[in-house]
Amino acid sequence: MAHRQHRHAGHCAYIHGHNWTITLTFVCKQLDSNGFVVDFGQLKYIKDWIDRHLDHACLLNEDDPHRSELECHKASLFKFYILPCCSSEGIAQHLFQVFNTMVQSHTQQRVRLSHVDIKEDSKNSASYREPR
Repeated sequence: MAHRQHRHAGHCAYIHGHNWTITLTFVCKQLDSNGFVVDFGQLKYIKDWIDRHLDHACLLNEDDPHRSELECHKASLFKFYILPCCSSEGIAQHLFQVFNTMVQSHTQQRVRLSHVDIKEDSKNSASYREPR
């Protein structure tokens, strides 16, 4: 994914990319019949969502002042994903909300996320934890 921090005073204000890593931590009160919190083989719906929305995408903040200019190239040059804040912290919070809803739905509310960890490279990361 690529992103742009339009408020940043330095080079992060330009569109740039990272090899992102997303780590999800699942919790439940009762293990399933296999003794699993979640069957990792049954998480294809999350991979499909990531492939559809984030793979090779450019993430922009909702309030990016150049959003409309960039989106005019949407069909031919870019795949965009718009979210409230495309910092690592903002992505972690957003993905927590998206994936937690999906996980709870697919597990009939038995499983939920406790946190999402985002690494934008080997040096920078952020986490968003379940609100208490």
